[in-house]
Amino acid sequence: MALKSILFLGINFAALLVGSLFTKDGVSSEWYQSLEKAPWDPPGWMFGVAWTLIMVLFSVYMAKLFQTSKNKKQIILLFIAQWVLNVIWNPIFFYYQSPLLSLIVIIALTLLIGSFICSYLGSTKYYTLLVLPYFLWLIVATSLNNFILYAN
Repeated sequence: MALKSILFLGINFAALLVGSLFTKDGVSSEWYQSLEKAPWDPPGWMFGVAWTLIMVLFSVYMAKLFQTSKNKKQIILLFIAQWVLNVIWNPIFFYYQSPLLSLIVIIALTLLIGSFICSYLGSTKYYTLLVLPYFLWLIVATSLNNFILYAN
């Protein structure tokens, strides 16, 4: 399972790297700086810490899920969908400056991660706790995205 965890970790961190290519300039852009943000918007450094921890935990979860699942093809397809949604949120929000479309993407991602929790609880048991931070962070991120959409 350790080797699979490392493999998922590499793939997940690749998603963070690709996403950060769009986020880096976006956060300091005039457009983003001029937006009214939610009062509960965390400090910028927290995003890096949170995503690092989330991806480590999610990688261990995915390795366990892949190990215990009978339908590995379905797990891989869901993982790829999660990866794509995670990556495309950044350019949609920061590069294309579309809070509405990015909100649709992050809601889809939140529902997908929620489906991991609900659908595979039986096969992953307490490992499911490892995906809860991802789900909770997405709920916060969705609320931040939603606030930007409606306040601006």
